Amino acid sequence: MTLPVTALTAAILAIMILLTAIATVRQRFKSSAAFGLDDANQPLVSAARSHGNLTEHAPMAVIMIALLEMVPVNHLALTGVAVLFLAARAAHIIGLHQPVLDKGPPPARALGVIGTWVTYIILIVWILFQILTRNA
Repeated sequence: MTLPVTALTAAILAIMILLTAIATVRQRFKSSAAFGLDDANQPLVSAARSHGNLTEHAPMAVIMIALLEMVPVNHLALTGVAVLFLAARAAHIIGLHQPVLDKGPPPARALGVIGTWVTYIILIVWILFQILTRNA
């Protein structure tokens, strides 16, 4: 791998982001809070969180995808992972703009979160595999 330090740093940061996201969601369920902001102005909260959440997750995914693209990996598979990430983020944005349900987040929002986490896990494992097999 051309940038092993950057790749490992990106993978560790992605793990940290994933773990803190899971902890945040757990706290939201415990407190029955739909959003981290005042729910009084729903359109503003939805807009702010969809923007903030995307800017929290997109850079790490782009960095990991770029790192994998720099080494000889299957570009069709990498494109598939990138498409999964883009679809998950789009679903999350759509879900944030839908009404909050009594029994949890809108399905599109939940699908977006799960899709993002699955993408992170795939990219993390793929990067760690590249590091371990190419730098052994």
